[in-house]
Amino acid sequence: MQQTGSSTIKFFNGEQIPVELHKVRIVQKLYLRPIDERLAAINKGGFNTFLLNTKDVFLDMLTDSGTNAMSDNQLSSMMHADDAYAGSQSFYKMEKAIQDVFGKKYVLPVHQGRAAENIISKSFIKEGDVIPMNYHFTTTKAHMELNGGKVFEIYTEEALKIKSSYPFKGNLDINKLKSLIKKYGRENIPFIRLEASTNLIGGQPFSIANMREVRKVADENSIFMLLDASLIGENAYWISQREEEFKHTPIKEILQTMCGLCDLVYFSSRKVSSSRGGGICTNNKDLFLKMRELIPLFEGFLTYGGMSVREIEAMAVGLYETTDETVISQSPSFIKYIVDDLDKSGIPVITPAGGLGCHIDAMGFLPQVPQEQYPAGALAAALYIISGCRGMERGTISSERDKDGKDILADMELLRLAFPRRVFTLSQTKFLIDRIKWLYLNRELVGGLEFVEEPSVLRFFMGKLKPVSDWTEKLVAKFKEDFGDSL
Repeated sequence: MQQTGSSTIKFFNGEQIPVELHKVRIVQKLYLRPIDERLAAINKGGFNTFLLNTKDVFLDMLTDSGTNAMSDNQLSSMMHADDAYAGSQSFYKMEKAIQDVFGKKYVLPVHQGRAAENIISKSFIKEGDVIPMNYHFTTTKAHMELNGGKVFEIYTEEALKIKSSYPFKGNLDINKLKSLIKKYGRENIPFIRLEASTNLIGGQPFSIANMREVRKVADENSIFMLLDASLIGENAYWISQREEEFKHTPIKEILQTMCGLCDLVYFSSRKVSSSRGGGICTNNKDLFLKMRELIPLFEGFLTYGGMSVREIEAMAVGLYETTDETVISQSPSFIKYIVDDLDKSGIPVITPAGGLGCHIDAMGFLPQVPQEQYPAGALAAALYIISGCRGMERGTISSERDKDGKDILADMELLRLAFPRRVFTLSQTKFLIDRIKWLYLNRELVGGLEFVEEPSVLRFFMGKLKPVSDWTEKLVAKFKEDFGDSL
């Protein structure tokens, strides 16, 4: 049953199309550069889409982090900011919003989500600890390992299937969790982490039923539960659509149910409320006090946490907007539209649709490119060259090397095309679909990449690569043959 407020509308001809439930009042000009200029830009950026200049990008689908469209209420709230270093009224507005939306009493501000990961890791992880989770995120894993921990991903067997109808591929495997606790001991497990939704395997959500099972195991072993709530709104939306118990439950109530099952919640405001910043919250005073002293050391005073107070004002409004289904359904409905369209055309995408973006299976798209030549990175570069659309590699480039210098091959090679909230139109989405379909028909032209500059940590941000052959010139030639002077 379609819920009130959903942005996917059934048309008279039977087609279901996502409709923008907002009007555009402030616009930003975009440029669709000629293909030769795009080829020059990706060469200059070392075939790393992170290193592209935005003046060379048409549709920026790199991430939804800090790129969501802000509402009129958020923008106007920034004019009411209290610039005080300590005791800012803007902070107290944000604190109340977190208390109202997440149901947590104690609040610590941080400048973004990875800052929260740093505080949490330093506060609770000791050398030799193991941390079970439904899947890792790049910065999460890095912070936890820097503090002596080891990450264990205990996802279910459905999680890594490309094509699936399983609604909650982000679930944590309960039997694996019990085995892990038995093997390493509860005293060596500081917390169990759940990520809503699993970024690196397609933005896949978990169910509340699974959360309750995790909670039961956590209670039996006196281990606290940690929730990365950066994409909690999208996870809550998919719960409302896919979990029978919550089909008629308001998003706000689902959010509070999720947070209520966890002892500690942290989030990136760049994702959850369309502004920059982040926070940590809990109802456990002991956990709160253990982290509190690190905030002034790493972030700033307790009432601004390294954030601009204007961003704090916008965050407070954005958190409340996260409980509005017409806001939170916008990205998932567009993601589902593109995923379903590409899937029907035989293009390998992660199904069912998740949060954050459309995820293309690069190994299925480019079977001729060995994983050691980074197919997801090659696909990201190829799509940019033929469309001007910038996505993000989520595969082995986003992984790391072992102690012998060999690549640790990623579980999946994905090209992520992020859909920030209320940013792209349906016509832009259709343009993207058209160019992906053309690229799939000409996929044999695309080759691999190799590193020429490689940082030792988080190499996907700043590393530079080059093609292993002259495949880019062949791709451009074929594009010009089919499209002529068209961009």
